[in-house]
Amino acid sequence: MSPAPSTPLLDKVRIPADLRALPETDLPQLATELRTELIDAVSQTGGHLGAGLGVVELTVALHYVFNTPDDKVIWDVGHQAYPHKIITGRRDRIRTLRQEGGLSGFTKRDESEYDPFGAAHSSTSISAGLGMAVGRDLKGGTNNVIAVIGDGAMSAGMAYEAMNNAGALDARLIVILNDNDMSIAPPSGAMSHYLARLASGKTYQGIRDFGKKLTSYLGKRMDRAVTRAVEHARGYVTGGTLFEEMGFFHIGPIDGHNLEHLVPVLRNVRDHITGPVLIHVVTQKGKGYAPAEAAADKYHGVNKFDVISGAQAKAPANAPAYTKVFAESLIQEAKLDDRIVAITAAMPSGTGLDLFGEAFPTRTFDVGIAEQHAVTFAAGLATEGLKPFTAIYSTFLQRAYDQVVHDVAIQKLPVRFPIDRAGYVGADGPTHCGAFDITYLASLPNFVVMAAADEAELRHMVRTAADYDEGPISFRYPRGNGVGVEMPERGKFLEIGKGRIVKEGTKIALLSLGTRLADCLAAAEELDAAGLSTTVADARFAKPLDVDLLRRLAREHEVLITVEEGSIGGFGSHVLHQLAHDGLLDNGLKVRPLVLPDEFTDHGKPEKMYARAGLDAAGIVRTVFTALGRSTSAASA
Repeated sequence: MSPAPSTPLLDKVRIPADLRALPETDLPQLATELRTELIDAVSQTGGHLGAGLGVVELTVALHYVFNTPDDKVIWDVGHQAYPHKIITGRRDRIRTLRQEGGLSGFTKRDESEYDPFGAAHSSTSISAGLGMAVGRDLKGGTNNVIAVIGDGAMSAGMAYEAMNNAGALDARLIVILNDNDMSIAPPSGAMSHYLARLASGKTYQGIRDFGKKLTSYLGKRMDRAVTRAVEHARGYVTGGTLFEEMGFFHIGPIDGHNLEHLVPVLRNVRDHITGPVLIHVVTQKGKGYAPAEAAADKYHGVNKFDVISGAQAKAPANAPAYTKVFAESLIQEAKLDDRIVAITAAMPSGTGLDLFGEAFPTRTFDVGIAEQHAVTFAAGLATEGLKPFTAIYSTFLQRAYDQVVHDVAIQKLPVRFPIDRAGYVGADGPTHCGAFDITYLASLPNFVVMAAADEAELRHMVRTAADYDEGPISFRYPRGNGVGVEMPERGKFLEIGKGRIVKEGTKIALLSLGTRLADCLAAAEELDAAGLSTTVADARFAKPLDVDLLRRLAREHEVLITVEEGSIGGFGSHVLHQLAHDGLLDNGLKVRPLVLPDEFTDHGKPEKMYARAGLDAAGIVRTVFTALGRSTSAASA
């Protein structure tokens, strides 16, 4: 009679305290089970897969060695935090990941006490960790603070600002550099090459055995004097490292998938090092799942997929994706103008610039996760007569706002800003929502701010931006597919600051900026059927406003509704400002600006999010009837 199958170890681990009760020899099996659970869960939900697979062993080791949640583990960006969520009391909800009402795809403070810091933009973990470490010391605490940051995130200047500060303070802070030779795109810049040299150079290979013996010795005894002595001795052998020059004790590179190496090193650091330390861990993105290992970029973020084949579910291709329309339109313009160049901040495929790079490799620049540098780099290119298109998501462009103001707008430099992921982004939630770019750009002098109503309009705006040389210009468009309109062979130049009437009416005016135009047209049909003749206009420009169009709509209609996929303070606010100064609010005109709610909205399906915000056809109709003092039930009367 065969023995009954044993209970999987993962079933015994509800929280990290359960993990710490296991013998160390069980950890490899637990890691294998955790990896299997991660693959199965993400196959059902979609999400970020490759990064999590790469840190399974590191996650197990961290929670095994450190007393979380008293010890704080900060996951930079949060893409790699799914294994962490599974073993910190959230396994029973892991298949709600990125679903409405379910777990966030990133770390989130109000989701778990094991998430000490919310992260979804990169390169913040060391700064946050240093703040926690200093706060701990000021309160007389003794807990550990660990920041886990990827090699891609280390290309951002903020990481070095934090390390410089930590070294100067001699703070007791542990930084783990997760070096998987891949952020979202292949790594860019000198730092990635420097890390590769550290991990693969002859010097490192020649002293690996020495390093293992050294680790064993340090496990027996280490104090600050010994640490410094070892640091200086190793400096003579290896020539030192950048991290040591910044005041960090540097350990590694070590194999991030070997628990027999990870656990002792983490214990040694926990028990013996009293200042800032950086542990350089080398991992493989997508580790343990062959399709993800073979195509790490395609498995960074995935749709639902078949575990056996790795085939991902595809969205219906009823219309071209906005991102692809942008890329193809820019390629078309670049063939006609060799001054056009393109810049991405480590998001070539997300912005469509991978296609541009294939067509024009010498005119495409991936600067790494460095949005501030990307903007000022573009400004420098513009001073030389080039036409830089700096393609950055709305939410990521926020990181470079000072550069947009000082280095571009003040100097009236013609930098073009294609802004992808405008409006709601669904499963990526509030940290990636493109809510604020209309507001923060339209407030700047010298800026032209456009929003595409559909994919044909996007093509026109690419052409307009390419031909406009008077100053900075931006155009925004959402994630996902267009609405299936007929596409022009080539975009046309749009007269700056001029909108268009799409449908004529007499009583109600709907003035749309961006892709809510389709909902405005649907609302107009319903309003017409209710006896309320409705005009629909596409503003095209938030700045400069089409003042003539606005005045006409205000004078000829009883109700004016502005509709935009942005925050309060944006297009609608500019419209109200203009109408007030024209005295057009004094004659009974009913104006209602529709914007995104004044909140950070959690993840969900975009169509439901827009419905809750009142920005779908039904919401627009409700707003009109409310402005008229009538109930929507009167529509059928």
